[in-house]
Amino acid sequence: MVENYIHTIAEDIVYPIIRCDDAERTVEIAKALVEGGIRVLEINVENATIYGAIAEVSKFATVCAGGIITSTQAEYAFKSGAKLYASPIFQMNLVKISKNLRIPFIAGTSTANEAYYAWKSRIPLIKIFPADAMGGIEYIENILRQMPFLNLMPTGSIKLSQVIPYVKAGAKAVGVGRDFYLGFTPKEITKRTKEIMDEVKDYKEWTKR
Repeated sequence: MVENYIHTIAEDIVYPIIRCDDAERTVEIAKALVEGGIRVLEINVENATIYGAIAEVSKFATVCAGGIITSTQAEYAFKSGAKLYASPIFQMNLVKISKNLRIPFIAGTSTANEAYYAWKSRIPLIKIFPADAMGGIEYIENILRQMPFLNLMPTGSIKLSQVIPYVKAGAKAVGVGRDFYLGFTPKEITKRTKEIMDEVKDYKEWTKR
């Protein structure tokens, strides 16, 4: 199952990250994203009410619970329906939690050294966070030039217009947060989602030529 979820993220390339402290708005955003073609999305656990949002969204999409740093958070997220969990940090304790709960863990790293040790710990998909602050697209290129075997997913203030450039730099997937939904209505979110999904599809077809 780990491979299936990670494969889906890598196949879709665009990975939405919802950071919202309102459960109802979180569900609204998720529905709009899924309407646009998204299959796997991350919901950051901003507060306890978000577990309810995870439970609701899990009925129609695969949810990765984000912002997980403790075993209690991971367990609540799992019971709420999350199929994966992600953290802004990388610790062996989180790797153990993943093995105990038998759910995939997407580790958060910042440096090349952290990303390498996450890979050594068999993390299937490694976040580089915050990618923009660390150097953006060029930073991803530099890491992968030395370690092309890493499955990296840059996240952190990334815009939809940067998705393809990051993929060209070697990113396996690209996490996009507020640029997907902040200030937009559900219809606008769905429209933006369809546009980026079409852009990704066109890029993939172009690379096959």
